[in-house]
Amino acid sequence: MTTSDDYVVEHKKSRVAVYPGSFDPVTYGHLDIIQRSAKQFDRLVVAVLNNTSKNPLFSVEERKEILREVTKPYPNVEVDSFRDLLVRFMKTKNANVIVRGIRSVTDFEYELQLASTNHLLDEEIDTIFIPTSPKFSYLSSSIVKEIAHFDGDVHELVPPYVEMRLKQQYNR
Repeated sequence: MTTSDDYVVEHKKSRVAVYPGSFDPVTYGHLDIIQRSAKQFDRLVVAVLNNTSKNPLFSVEERKEILREVTKPYPNVEVDSFRDLLVRFMKTKNANVIVRGIRSVTDFEYELQLASTNHLLDEEIDTIFIPTSPKFSYLSSSIVKEIAHFDGDVHELVPPYVEMRLKQQYNR
């Protein structure tokens, strides 16, 4: 049984969380979760998933560079990437909490399966779900890419730097 003294000792440990995703591209919805999570943890690692089954618009290195630029206001946010099991990556970061943004019930059902699997793989790993702010509940990277692809206005969906990079990418 944990005593209050044990809790105080444990609580003084550095609290590190990982927010994994493809971030292709990062949106204001992602930044909402990053900002809110950064307040809750000593260090937040935003981890770009190198998913070989997807055909991303931006390379992993480009996504990391974009994320570093838009997360400059948050000094405790670190940007990295991984291509292994998330729980293994978390060990390299001394993290034991996964942060996931939830937009809908559908998101929750899928994320709950992932959280259960990650906890099965490593009982030290917990997942916290942060509901996206209502003004971003419809927003996804796929929607942003489709609008940008057809030269639509995305300034209310992504930071100016991301908008500029999208324009550069689609004007190649």
